[in-house]
Amino acid sequence: MQFRSGVWAALLACVQTASATLQIVPGATWTASNGLHMQAHGGGLIKVDDTFYLVGEDHTNGAAFQNVNCYSSKDLVQWEYQGALLSLTNTTGDLGPSRVVERPKVLWNERTGKYVMWMHIDSSSYGEAKVGVAVGDTVCGKYEYLNSSQPLGFQSRDMGLFQDDDGTAYLLSEDRANGLRIDRLSDDYLTVVNATYLWPDHIEAPAMIKIANRYYMFGSHLTGWTPNDNVYTTSTSITGPWSSWTIFAQSGSLTYQSQTNYVLKLSNSEAFYLGDRWISSDLGSSSYIWLPLNISGTSVSMPYFSSWVPNVSEATAEGSWKVSPPNSVYEGETGTYANGAKTVSCSGCSGAGSAGWLGGPSNGTVTFHQISSSVDTMTTITIQYRNGDSAPRFGAVVINGGTPVKLEYLPSGSGVSNSTLHTLLQKGNNTITFGGVGDTTYAADVDRLIVPVS
Repeated sequence: MQFRSGVWAALLACVQTASATLQIVPGATWTASNGLHMQAHGGGLIKVDDTFYLVGEDHTNGAAFQNVNCYSSKDLVQWEYQGALLSLTNTTGDLGPSRVVERPKVLWNERTGKYVMWMHIDSSSYGEAKVGVAVGDTVCGKYEYLNSSQPLGFQSRDMGLFQDDDGTAYLLSEDRANGLRIDRLSDDYLTVVNATYLWPDHIEAPAMIKIANRYYMFGSHLTGWTPNDNVYTTSTSITGPWSSWTIFAQSGSLTYQSQTNYVLKLSNSEAFYLGDRWISSDLGSSSYIWLPLNISGTSVSMPYFSSWVPNVSEATAEGSWKVSPPNSVYEGETGTYANGAKTVSCSGCSGAGSAGWLGGPSNGTVTFHQISSSVDTMTTITIQYRNGDSAPRFGAVVINGGTPVKLEYLPSGSGVSNSTLHTLLQKGNNTITFGGVGDTTYAADVDRLIVPVS
């Protein structure tokens, strides 16, 4: 079965449509252009011209190092897989078998004309506590790995990077023995030259931004893979004094079951939180909790939205967002079945049933007719599904008789989860068919479709 490539997805994104409602759905399976859930865990963003690049950890086959992956997007919703920047080697060393390579972050060094990547380097027992450095000529090309060390002789596990307005760069580093550190990098960004600030508090997963001449540091308490109420602190000087640590998400929500990874500044008044919802038993199935931050002076808060619409202007590099519009809901069991697909009981589903036996040897399908849109528009359809397996399932979706689009469905346990489909809906009624990928395996059961009203 031939699937629509990321090139076609990019072309669709360029169609001049009205009221685009491309959405971020926190915690959903996020399928990229290669038909796979994005493997960019613990990653960071860098913007080059009008394109965002997401660089993060590949955990397709478990916890040990496999690749540092790169994805690109112009809208923060549709992501094109670009390839691996660093990959597992078959020799001993930092990038060899059974190694830990985590939280890669990339900065552009204007002085040297190089992209510089820093990352946490460790043994499988987390006993080395080092940082590694690599350089590249292009943001999503192959990087040359240089070396690893303990910065200034101190331990470093979870880490981040920050680049100030004057181009000075800093390593943000969790030092288990002493606390959370800010250390200044050399002019070429390849070494740590001196200490800038030390919190004695045990905070990891650091991320920093600067808005309106005020610095904001975000981080997580040390609770392993288990989430906690993450915190922030502010200062008008990177050398301090800094305010007391304060939670920014709803108290007791455990940062909506996530951990700080990166904070993206979009303008002098707006920023987005990028967090990881870790699945410690299956890191490749970990999902992403991305939400807008409310920042005003020393105050930061982050309400929860089940979906939201980022609006990133390519012309001005200013960003904004809005609440998702109302939805129309289409129950899975109301679709038209073919090739052996049928309704299956589902106690956790919205109607106690779902469309099942999709794919398989007969390629069972369910088709939804009359998916209505008042305009031609790019939109995000949320598929609520059930996959009780311990591994992902894959399915194909056909919109209005076009080329199939491959979607991944992460394990949902005994409940129901979300997967997102970013697609063009035509004005009037649309037809969407769900089935298998043509290899006799079964897709997830479809509980219902949630379609933004347009």
